[in-house]
Amino acid sequence: MNGQDFNLRHLRAFVLVCRLGGITAAAEAVHMSQPAITQAIAKLEASLDEKLLVRSSRGMYPTTAGEMFVHRCDRALNILKQGCADAATRQKAAATARFDTKISSTQLRALIAVAAHGNFSVAARAIGISQPSLYRTARELEKVSGLTLYRKSESGYDPTVAARILIRAAKLSFYELDQALDELSSFGGAHSGRIVIGALPLSRSVLLPQAINMITQAFPDADIQVIDGPYDDLLNGLRHGEIDLMLGALRDPPPAEDVVQTPLFDDRLGIFCHPGHPLAGRDNIPLDELIQYPWILPRKGTPTRDQASAFFRANGLSDPTRVIETSAIILVRSLLESGGRLTMISQTQVSDEVKLGVMLPLPIEIGDTPRPIGITQRTDWQPTQMQERFLQVLRQVSQTLD
Repeated sequence: MNGQDFNLRHLRAFVLVCRLGGITAAAEAVHMSQPAITQAIAKLEASLDEKLLVRSSRGMYPTTAGEMFVHRCDRALNILKQGCADAATRQKAAATARFDTKISSTQLRALIAVAAHGNFSVAARAIGISQPSLYRTARELEKVSGLTLYRKSESGYDPTVAARILIRAAKLSFYELDQALDELSSFGGAHSGRIVIGALPLSRSVLLPQAINMITQAFPDADIQVIDGPYDDLLNGLRHGEIDLMLGALRDPPPAEDVVQTPLFDDRLGIFCHPGHPLAGRDNIPLDELIQYPWILPRKGTPTRDQASAFFRANGLSDPTRVIETSAIILVRSLLESGGRLTMISQTQVSDEVKLGVMLPLPIEIGDTPRPIGITQRTDWQPTQMQERFLQVLRQVSQTLD
C-alpha cells in the first residue's frame, strides 16, 4: 500500500470525526451518511491494521496511532486544498468552488501519469489501466475542477500551468500519506522506515557510505534509496516529494523559497594528478603549465566548474580546451591513471584516494573560499522517526570531516 491508494473522501471523513468528536457531526460536514462514515473508518483501520478511534461517553477520539495518522492526513488534505486554490488562481478560470473536496486519488494519478508520458495510451500502460478508462478519468478531473489541464501539442499532451501546480500538490499530498504509513509501521515496532536521498558527488563518496552504515544498524530493515543526477533534476524531485532530502554542496542564494539549507561542514578544492604525472613532486609549478595538460572537470554550471573558471581567469589564463566532463570519482581516478590529466576536485572527496597513494595534490593555492556542504530539504518537511535519526547521523559523521 502507498499514499496514492487512499480514498480521499474517507480521509476527510476520518479527519472530521477526530476534529468534531463524533460521526454525526462529521456526517453533516462531509455530506456522507453515518453508516458510510462508519464503513469508511472501518476500511481505513483494516487497511492500516491499526485501531484509529475509540468511543467514550463524550464522543469518538483518536488513539495514539490515530493521532499520528490524522496529523499526516490533515497535512495532506491542506496541501491539496492549497494546490487546488493556487491552480484556479493561476488559470484565472471559473474553477469549481473548493473542488479539492470533489476530486479523487484516481483522478490525480491519471493527471500525474498523462503529464509524465504526454500520451494517454502510454500513460495507461504505465499505471496498468485501459486507455479509455484513463481518458475518461482524466477528463472527469477537468470537469470537476473547471480547469483546462491538458494542451494538445506536436509531441502529445502537455500539462497546463494550472495542471503543473495541481500535480505538485498531489505529489506532496501523497508524500505525506506515505510518511503516515512509515510512521505507523515504526509505531508497530518495526525497525524500518524509508528515505530517498538526492546525492550530489561529494556526498556519494564520503558522507553517505558512513551515514548509511550507521543508520542501518539502528534500522536494519530500512528502505534507503540514493538517487544521483544533475542538481536541477534532484531539486525538482525534492520539491515534488519524490526525494526526502538532498545532500551535497549548498547554493548561494538558496535555489527556491520553499527549501531550506543546513550546512554540515566546509570543504575546499584542490588540484590533483596521478603520482606518475609529469608535474607530480614538483614545487613552484608555473601556472601557465597547467593549461598545457588535458583536464577532468564537472559539467558547466556546477560550483566546482565555476570555481575552476574563476581560478584560471584570476591568474590570466584561458580555460583548458581539452576537458572531459564528469563528477564520478571512480571515473576521475581511472582517467588520471591512464593519461597525463589534471583535475580540480573537493579535497574531502578524494581524501581516501590520497591516503591510498593513487592521487596526488599539487602544491598550488587555488584561493577558493570554503564551500558549505550540507542538507537541502523542503521548508515544511516533517521527517519520520527514522528520517530524523538519519539527520542526526549525518551531523555525527560530518563532525569527523571538519
